[in-house]
Amino acid sequence: MHSIRRLLIANRGEIVSRIARTARSMGIETAGIFAEPDRDLPFVRDVDTAVALPGKTPAETYLNVELVLEAAKRVGADAIHPGYGFLSENAAFAQAVLDAGLVWVGPSPEAIAAMGDKVAALERMERAGVPVLPRVVFGGESPEELLREAESVGYPLMVKAVAGGGGKGMRIVQGPDELPEAVAAARREALGAFGDPRVFAEPYIFDARHIEVQVLADQHGNTVALFERECSIQRRHQKVIEEAPSPAVSPRDRERLIEAAVAAARSIGYVNAGTIEFLWSGEGRFSFMEMNTRLQVEHPVTEMVSGVDIVREQLRIAMGLPLSFEQNDLAIRGHAIEARLYAEDPAAGFLPQTGRLLAFEVPEESGLRVDAGVASGSEISPYFDPMIAKVIAHAPTRAEAAAKLARALEHTTLFGLTTNREYLAAILRHPAFLAGDTTTRFLERHTPTPACPPADLEERALALAALIGQWERRAAAKVQRTIPSGWRNNPSQRQRTSFRMGDRTSTVEYERQRDGTFIVRVGEGNDRRAEGLRVDDGWASATIDGVLTRARWAHEASAWWLRIGGYTFRLDELPRFPSRRREEESIAGGLRAPMPGKVVAVRVTVGQRVAATDVVAILEAMKMEHRVYAGVDGIVRDVLVREGDQLNVGDLIAVVEEDGGQE
Repeated sequence: MHSIRRLLIANRGEIVSRIARTARSMGIETAGIFAEPDRDLPFVRDVDTAVALPGKTPAETYLNVELVLEAAKRVGADAIHPGYGFLSENAAFAQAVLDAGLVWVGPSPEAIAAMGDKVAALERMERAGVPVLPRVVFGGESPEELLREAESVGYPLMVKAVAGGGGKGMRIVQGPDELPEAVAAARREALGAFGDPRVFAEPYIFDARHIEVQVLADQHGNTVALFERECSIQRRHQKVIEEAPSPAVSPRDRERLIEAAVAAARSIGYVNAGTIEFLWSGEGRFSFMEMNTRLQVEHPVTEMVSGVDIVREQLRIAMGLPLSFEQNDLAIRGHAIEARLYAEDPAAGFLPQTGRLLAFEVPEESGLRVDAGVASGSEISPYFDPMIAKVIAHAPTRAEAAAKLARALEHTTLFGLTTNREYLAAILRHPAFLAGDTTTRFLERHTPTPACPPADLEERALALAALIGQWERRAAAKVQRTIPSGWRNNPSQRQRTSFRMGDRTSTVEYERQRDGTFIVRVGEGNDRRAEGLRVDDGWASATIDGVLTRARWAHEASAWWLRIGGYTFRLDELPRFPSRRREEESIAGGLRAPMPGKVVAVRVTVGQRVAATDVVAILEAMKMEHRVYAGVDGIVRDVLVREGDQLNVGDLIAVVEEDGGQE
């Protein structure tokens, strides 16, 4: 038995805070590491000691084995928990931890290596009697070789990274014409994410479900399964919504899944926490996809329905203790659903967003859990995954859990950045989701649309923003602060503030009355009376035409955010007076970087004729590839980037002169 006195959590973000929470409850001291862009994030404060790692990128910091081990030595750690991602499934790192005389909170290096090679893992599962799909490893370089190799699998097929996971290096290929490009892109992405360009293919099953089973195994021969999770709702093979249990799995099928998962874990002598992932093709048919030899991002839904603290069991197992329960002790209690809240813009192809969060607050309610990596004032950098938090709801039924989570997201205060918050709520309220029709093609077949706020509420939001603005100006006045904003001896005009909301501009006129109330008009609407204006730190309220309107608000430069109930409004205040500011010169045909990223490929040359749908360049951001298209038929007049260049938002990539495709 090995006791753990001080645990180094070799990761970043919400998982560090989550692991530290359980470690503290067990009397274990905690230590962490951080890259420079993460210095002010909450997880650095949530550990007892934190060591700065020189550098900004993952390779320089969280993936640097030497620096991580040096940090463990500096803080006197006697154990390392890798969390998920980064080095968590790196067998060489696990061995280095053990060689350093430290306790490794995870499976053996041999087990990690066995499951890390996805093709070898499939072969091993096949020998253990676990159902698997046919496959082929691509060895060819030319299109002809690749097409011959793919014949044994057929179309449609899925290209995957041999060393992959987390959606990296994956491509769906509908026919032979798409194969060469898909393999090339998958190889690039796999090399960048895992340092291994090998890819393989297996049949792509339409309308399948992604179902996984959480397993725990101790050093005394005990292996249990904490039932299943469904993670079918995905975008670009990245999980968006996860839940436990699956709405598609019957009690009998659950027994079969558990039996297969336990057999898979025992076939490699697995110890600690792991997840067996299956492709569920309906009517009880399933096949093994892969095993994740680490803690999963979505582990909270399993914890909430099983009552088991998975991290606590991980630490107990690493210390040589037996599991604190047996399979027969476990039962599913209610339903849990998790949503991954990201800084990304759904309306712009889910481009990652960077910048500062002015405010971030999730309602505190029974049955809600928030595992957050940021707080109000935190900076979302371009160097790492843009996940803000995981929000999880637990309730007696699936319908209640979905409604509770949707409402929590809608009532979350999230100002400063564009996020997928409203998009997630729309998924949870979609009739197909509520009916349990949740396959991996859910987001292809359905378009979740956030609810539009009532017109009256929108007008009240505009009116309240204008009144808060005049209050701010009076509060900031150095002289005659008690005189109302815009006061005149002989008032002849109302004060005006104009806002842009989306693609519309609205002007708010207001006039303060002698009794302290305001007459307010929004656009061409009728006069409204606003009474009892109160503005406190981050909150404002007024009774407008007899309806109390209360808002959480924030204001930075010309940007305003207001949350009124379950609706959030983003307003841009237009200048009150003419400006002489020189506008940036516009370049006709200029293609600019839509996000910070690295140029991984340039597909055009100067003088080349292109179609609107041709790819000009490929950028890599947040470990995913994003294509920049020509957008018009024309001639490439200039190319301003090279492979390997690091771009900021708005940097010019190329200039395409439109000519309508005329020769």
